[in-house]
Amino acid sequence: MGLRANPVDAYKQTRVRTASQGRVIVMLYDEAIRQLDVAVHAIGEGTRGYDKVNSAVSKAQQIITELMVSLDFDKGGAFAQSMLNLYMFFNRQLTEANLNKQAEPLQKVHGFLTDLRDAWDEAEKTTSYDNSAGSNGVNIAG
Repeated sequence: MGLRANPVDAYKQTRVRTASQGRVIVMLYDEAIRQLDVAVHAIGEGTRGYDKVNSAVSKAQQIITELMVSLDFDKGGAFAQSMLNLYMFFNRQLTEANLNKQAEPLQKVHGFLTDLRDAWDEAEKTTSYDNSAGSNGVNIAG
C-alpha cells in the first residue's frame, strides 16, 4: 500500500520526516496527552470503556518509552538521567491507573506532560536547529 492510499497518512509522515528534533518531541508529547484525554474520558464510561482505557494508556506508555530511549546521556548527563527517572515514574503511574481504572494518576501525568510539552515547544520555537545533517530519529539530551 503506497502513500497515495491515504493522503492524511502521507501528510503526517511527511510532517514528521521534515520536522526538527524539537518539533518531533512536541508532537510525541501532544499525542501522549491526547491518549490520556481519551483514557480519562473512557474511564467515565465505566466498564464499557475499559478496552479504550487500556488501548489509550498503552499508546501513551509506548510514546513515553520512545522518549526514554531517545535520551542522550552523553550530552544530557544528569538532566537526561532525571528525565529518564521522570519517564519511568510516568509509566508506573500509568500502569497503576490502567490496572485500577483510576483517572487521578492519568490526570497527574497529563499535567506533567503538558508542562514538559509547553517547555519543549517554547525551546523549539526559540532555538534554531541544523537539520541538514539528515538526523534519523529523535536524539535528545533531555
